[in-house]
Amino acid sequence: MFKGTENYVATSELQVAVNAAIHLQRPLLVKGEPGTGKTLLAQEIARAMGKKLLTWHIKSTTLAQQGLYEYDAVSRLRDSQLGKDGVDDIRRYIKKGKLWEAFQAEERVVLLIDEIDKADIEFPNDLLLELDRMEFYVYELQETIKAVQRPIVIITSNNEKELPDAFLRRCLFHYIRFPDKDTMRDIIGVHYPDIRQELLNNALQVFYQLRDITGLKKKPSTSELLDWISLLLFDQLPAEALAEVDLKEQLPPHLHSLLKNEQDVNLLEDWKRRRR
Repeated sequence: MFKGTENYVATSELQVAVNAAIHLQRPLLVKGEPGTGKTLLAQEIARAMGKKLLTWHIKSTTLAQQGLYEYDAVSRLRDSQLGKDGVDDIRRYIKKGKLWEAFQAEERVVLLIDEIDKADIEFPNDLLLELDRMEFYVYELQETIKAVQRPIVIITSNNEKELPDAFLRRCLFHYIRFPDKDTMRDIIGVHYPDIRQELLNNALQVFYQLRDITGLKKKPSTSELLDWISLLLFDQLPAEALAEVDLKEQLPPHLHSLLKNEQDVNLLEDWKRRRR
């Protein structure tokens, strides 16, 4: 049973979703704002269960076939023209993808398909049968590759585009809501167990006030908050300095670690001027 780890605070709802996916042997689709720990979740599930983690990072150019295997016909042709030995062994020219690796593993592994929404809209549909049946056919070898052990499949999405209904039906789903203050205290406590409570309280007050500003292109996430706190601790900033921060009057220290684009910085400055 997954209950989170000393490095990852999992809400009760997330624990239920993870354990249901493991029990039902269904892929778990995890959505949420960037920086809410979706990728880290798969890493911590693997660590908590003592399983190997295989990660398939998806890009805009990634094809579903690459997760299965790639056949390098060009290299085989070149080697044939050069008279090299072993050209008849097609296996030498087949590169196994992450799904093949996961299916062939003798022990159950955790397979992370990271940021699936970055790929073409047809990408999820191209994996339907493979993820459902846990097998695929290699035409060049005339062989079917079947999963020895069904992997624990975690799929992340930043919600940049809608995923096909047929794909969604085959997954369990969990949306990682942005942590409330109490949960965020627990998360920060994992990373900075010795932080002074007064500094933590004041930092959270400023952080959530900043997130509440309407119109931000990218609201600061958990990862930005952790970076910001690291800088505050490095500067040995007294808690009183943050207590005096009023976004109507002044910008918080190390704002560059919280806001990541010029548009949001300008928005905050305009918002501050309007509030005066």
